[in-house]
Amino acid sequence: MSATENKSLNSTLPESKPGSGQISGERLVELYRTMVLSRYLDQRVWLLNRQGKAAIAASAQGHEAAQVACIEATDPSRDHYLIYYRQFTAMVALGTEPEEMLRGFLAKEGEPMSAARQFPLHGAHPRVDLFNFSNVIATQLPQAAGVALADKLKGLDAVTVVYFGDGASSQGDTHEAMNFAGVHKLPVIFFCENNRYAISVSIEKQMGIESVASRAAGYGFPGVRVDGADVVAVHEVTKTAVERARAGDGPTLIEASVERLLPHTTDDDHTRYRSTEDIEQMSKRDPLLILAELLKRRDLITESQDEEIHDKAKKRVNVATDTVDAEAFPNVDTMFEHVVENTRGHA
Repeated sequence: MSATENKSLNSTLPESKPGSGQISGERLVELYRTMVLSRYLDQRVWLLNRQGKAAIAASAQGHEAAQVACIEATDPSRDHYLIYYRQFTAMVALGTEPEEMLRGFLAKEGEPMSAARQFPLHGAHPRVDLFNFSNVIATQLPQAAGVALADKLKGLDAVTVVYFGDGASSQGDTHEAMNFAGVHKLPVIFFCENNRYAISVSIEKQMGIESVASRAAGYGFPGVRVDGADVVAVHEVTKTAVERARAGDGPTLIEASVERLLPHTTDDDHTRYRSTEDIEQMSKRDPLLILAELLKRRDLITESQDEEIHDKAKKRVNVATDTVDAEAFPNVDTMFEHVVENTRGHA
């Protein structure tokens, strides 16, 4: 799906300013590097789970292009990001180090988000400016509306991006957040990564509409569908949404159509609810393969340079794994540090 076709899906989305949605060849290569690093790190976590070292993980494989392109269209120095449990690549793109992420999965000393006290990669990351988030579906959307409202009241030139899956779009929190954001014209982008399965429930059984983006009309702001495997297309529509938000014109709902290349989590078996044909077809929309082909077609990288990118990512992940695997678990004496004790009602 081309960027032009994406625009035609929703005529209410304003046109981008000339050149505003373009990504340089150099930046495309850097985004590809981030995606490759994320993929190897993602694969390593699944391997660690199978070794009994990582309790559980939710993969971003298939979502990588949508996540890096969206962040590339924003400004991490002033904008805010509220993520959910499948934001592996977004976290890498925003500056989370592989060692930090692995400490979360292996529950090691020095884990930066919750001191290894929560579900992997849950908690807040002040250095990367990630808000505390939960694996309870859609809770981050009302929070994002609140962050955007605070920025608007303060007169800050900041945009809030909130990520969620298609399953979360059926929750009441989503309606409340979008309605509130539409009424107050908040500078927020609702970014739905639609992989067609809310855990194990196909989209046909989740909602009576074909497109999540069509719901935006009910809240008074634009909605647009985009091919989430196309870095250039996602960047273009997100850039337009950012410009709209900064201009004070309010929210945008972006629906990025992606594939979830692996089961919902390491505890899931998607062969129980996905057909063999569906699983085989989705691999054709692997965003890493699609971007690699684009880069080579534009003569931005050669085959040998592509191999070098992969080799460096593998080595980086190997070093991070060896480092974290050798680290200590938190001392049991620290178990109750940073934990709020509720003594109400006790004598």
